[in-house]
Order: sequence, then structure tokens, then C-alpha cells
Amino acid sequence: MKLDKLLKTIVAALEDIKARDIVILDVTRMTALFDRMIIASADSTRQTKALANNVQVKVKAAGGEVYGMEGEQSGEWVLVDLGDVVVHVMQPAVRGYYNLEELWAEAEAVKVKKAAASTTSAVKKKIAAKPRKVPPKTTSVKKTVAKPMNTRKPPVKRTATTKTKKSAKTSASKMSRA
Repeated sequence: MKLDKLLKTIVAALEDIKARDIVILDVTRMTALFDRMIIASADSTRQTKALANNVQVKVKAAGGEVYGMEGEQSGEWVLVDLGDVVVHVMQPAVRGYYNLEELWAEAEAVKVKKAAASTTSAVKKKIAAKPRKVPPKTTSVKKTVAKPMNTRKPPVKRTATTKTKKSAKTSASKMSRA
């Protein structure tokens, strides 16, 4: 597989799963082990593993060869060895700590032209072209209040005033009979 096609495949695989801060370095003058180094950031260990796995699957599907993967157990930093290209997928804290861009500062940054027929870019263009229809907000919200479990009314207790009124009535009726 040609280097340009391999780089496009890798970058597309990284962008599919929302990798951030993708940097491609040309290290041919610094080492004979590989020609390009790609460094990308992921937000979580799950995303780091998914990005590395997606790169591996897409490269194999495009006819490339994957020589090895390291670090998928921890997920903080996963390295994918593709022969001419080495891909580092790292979490931001690990990337900041090891600072590979500074270690390989003599390397030149490479820009990859994106393929025009890329499905992800075509989908992004369609989404951006369509105006979003937002439903109007309603201000009235129906609130439901929970009713108490016991709906039976408690018995009315007679107070001292009701007793005195009754006793006054009975005493008045007794007096009238006499």
C-alpha cells in the first residue's frame, strides 16, 4: 500500500471516532525505522481503544498490514505499528506528560489531503447544509402532584365547646318540661 493512501486511511479512521488534535510528523530524516508518526488524542480509555481498533480494521480492509498493537490493556496510550507509519493514540494527560511533539521537534508536520469521496465528510456536509428545525418552546408545563395514599378523612373530634352547647340544650329542654 502506498504511503499517501495509508495516511488517508488512518486519518479517516481516526476522524470516524472523533479523535482530536491529529498531528502527522515526517520522521524520515531522524530514523530509519518508520517514515511517518501520527499522534492523536482521545477523551477516555474506551475511546482510545476504539480509535486504535478502528485504525487496525480500516487499514486491513484497505489492504495494509498491521504489525502490532501495544497498550490496549490500559487504554491510556495505544501504539499501532503499521510498518512505515506508527500511530500513537493517547489521552490528553499522557500526551502532555510525554510530549512526543517536542521529542520529535526536528520532524516536519505533514498535511494530508482528505479524499473527496469520504463518507464522513459527505455526511458532515449534508448535516451542515440542512437548517435545523427547532420546535418552539412551551412555557406551560403540566405538573402532576402525587396524591396521598390514605384518602379517607379522619373522624371529627368533638371539642369542649360542642359538648357544652349540647349540655346547654339538654338542660334547657329539661327545664321546659318541668
